[in-house]
Amino acid sequence: MASSHPEIELLIVDDEDDFREAAESYFRKQGYRVTAARTAPEALANLQSRVFHVAVVDLHMPDMNGLELLGRLLEDDANLQVILLTGGGSIETAVAAIKRGAADYLTKPIRLSELDVLIQRAFQSGQMARENQNLKQVINRNRPKVKIIGESPLMREVFRLIQRVSDSDKPILIEGESGTGKELVARAIHQTSALADKPLVVINCAALPEALLESELFGHEKGSFTGAHVTKPGLFEIADGGTLFVDELGELAPALQAKVLRAIEDGVIRRVGSVKEQRVHVRILAATNRVLADEVKAGRFREDLYYRVNVLAIKLPPLRERVGDVALLIENFLGPNWTLEPGVLTLLERYSWPGNVRQLFNALERAKILSEDETIRLINLPPEIVNGDRSVQTLSAGSQVDLETLNRMHVVQTLKQHAGNKARAARALGIGRRSLYRLLERYGLHSAEPAELVQELATVPNQSPT
Repeated sequence: MASSHPEIELLIVDDEDDFREAAESYFRKQGYRVTAARTAPEALANLQSRVFHVAVVDLHMPDMNGLELLGRLLEDDANLQVILLTGGGSIETAVAAIKRGAADYLTKPIRLSELDVLIQRAFQSGQMARENQNLKQVINRNRPKVKIIGESPLMREVFRLIQRVSDSDKPILIEGESGTGKELVARAIHQTSALADKPLVVINCAALPEALLESELFGHEKGSFTGAHVTKPGLFEIADGGTLFVDELGELAPALQAKVLRAIEDGVIRRVGSVKEQRVHVRILAATNRVLADEVKAGRFREDLYYRVNVLAIKLPPLRERVGDVALLIENFLGPNWTLEPGVLTLLERYSWPGNVRQLFNALERAKILSEDETIRLINLPPEIVNGDRSVQTLSAGSQVDLETLNRMHVVQTLKQHAGNKARAARALGIGRRSLYRLLERYGLHSAEPAELVQELATVPNQSPT
């Protein structure tokens, strides 16, 4: 009966038929993936088509000794862990082999259970070396905990699903419009899962051309294409044992869809320019702003890949459907020292936010930069928000004043309150004097005197611009 050993790719190289066959049988029963070779050339041939974790090599073979084979093996794969089997009179040679990169050695005659312990130890050592190497390339351990803001019923359902799916190793599909926070959800899933201490590797399929995207995902061999000056591991390799977040999965070209499907189904990948296959174990999180079911019907996305990644799904709601969350997001983004001028919150809550949370945060960031104190005013907001949403053309009952007129009224009223003093009015509006002058020119009020401003106020409905 197979043990709970991880699926180790094991290469056994020994010209003694009885030992090799017994070892192959024993380790298969233990749950290893075993390849046995009688000669060094046979072992090297196997190395061309498969990546091994551990190799058990006899030191004395007729065609190539174990030390030479050790050098050839490590030259091909520096991460391979090699255990040498030696006779009693060859201890000094075995120790020399350790200095040349062998993981361990064992003196014949041996007990297979003892060899099993050495293989496990070598495998764990190799995994740690790979993981440390990968972590240096892709993650920063000092990243703060992911915080997702929202109390609306739709977001509470999202939080519930995050908790439910986090510990699953099945692919998870995160769907939602651009700017809804799909990567944030992916990071939350990773941080609350059993793989939180493993790598989280992120790639955006929309940001790279097809040829470069294939190299990023699967790696490439030196010389496989123009500019490939060194061998480079792909993100599937780097994420081995952890999580790969594939953002904008719907942008994958058909040829790459097939390769990604095989990597998910079989755990088998192959670098660009290589004939060698290797196995990886990666938890896949995928995100898309497209409706993949529609893409399948249109023939742009593989149906088998869609069903493979859509085992578990989380649908992120657009901000316009998250009742009550806009005020909460604003409060968390601005912090306790900032306030909103009356009427601004109403405007922001009624706006449709086609760019979702990302657009809201960008608008608030702009407003903070333009404000000269710690108050966000109507005048600080982007024009497309102030003028672009027909649902907020009237901000008070019975008033039919559009927002451009409302903006003008607000400037005029502020000037009136400060007796036409433009410096004080600019400070009250939270803008610089030059900005105020530009607004006055825009509204045809650049040369207006206080009395004229009073007259200006009399020409609009008697409503407060709040």
